[in-house]
Amino acid sequence: MTQINTLDPGASPLDYYGYELRRCREAAGLTQKQLGDILGYTSSLVGQIETARKVPTPEFSERADVALGTDGLLSRLLTLVMRSQLPGWFQQVAELEGRASAIYIFQPQLVHGLLQTQAYASAVLSAVSDNALESRTAARMARQRIFEKDKPPVFWAVLSEAVLYQKIGGPEVMRAQLLKLLAYERNPRVSVQVLPYEVGVHTGLMGSFDIFHFAGDPTIVYSEDYDTGHPTANPDAVESRSLRYDHLQAAALSVRDSAELIRHVVEERYGKQLKADRRPVA
Repeated sequence: MTQINTLDPGASPLDYYGYELRRCREAAGLTQKQLGDILGYTSSLVGQIETARKVPTPEFSERADVALGTDGLLSRLLTLVMRSQLPGWFQQVAELEGRASAIYIFQPQLVHGLLQTQAYASAVLSAVSDNALESRTAARMARQRIFEKDKPPVFWAVLSEAVLYQKIGGPEVMRAQLLKLLAYERNPRVSVQVLPYEVGVHTGLMGSFDIFHFAGDPTIVYSEDYDTGHPTANPDAVESRSLRYDHLQAAALSVRDSAELIRHVVEERYGKQLKADRRPVA
């Protein structure tokens, strides 16, 4: 007889998800194989998710919700699961991203995580370790679901021109990443500005930072080093960082000129097949 693992639903969000998936499957009178056949996955995968050995994907959750008639339960739980896969010190940031009405970010070296393609994110996360890379990448991509809300946050990004040239993951990965940035060009709630090299000295030389605005709550600014993050609502810090951001936006190219520069980099470094590629990139 197959040994069935007993999960403690309070042990972690992933255990809770597995517990609920098994409960709903058994309530529907389905075996793991039957559910897998309905969803288009193997019974082995269903079993691994039920025993908290595999992180579910958004697609799996959506299909399982429909098949089991759970009224979106698993998709809602997935948000907690994905957040739990982030480093402990970063989970608070993911919560801030989920609650913010407006987010302003400055990045001098990398595309911000909320704008990354999956391949780019995987390349960035693999720089130190390949351990649990798939689930770590999925957790980063899940953060981008804030843009799918009924009222997504206003998102404003200022990226150093160096971000466009720092080759992460190889030419195809970079091409797709730059095209994804271009896909936001006509999105009224997402704006991308490039801070050109010719600006020289600027107010962001100390490094990247984020500013989170909330409806009815104090503004929070955030910065990080290699191993931890530093969110604060200190009024002096908020005022200082906001002033720095104002100067960065003023020094950066306009949204339209930034898009033209990104197109130029794509064509110059990765070929001229741009017209056929002017569509959202996953």
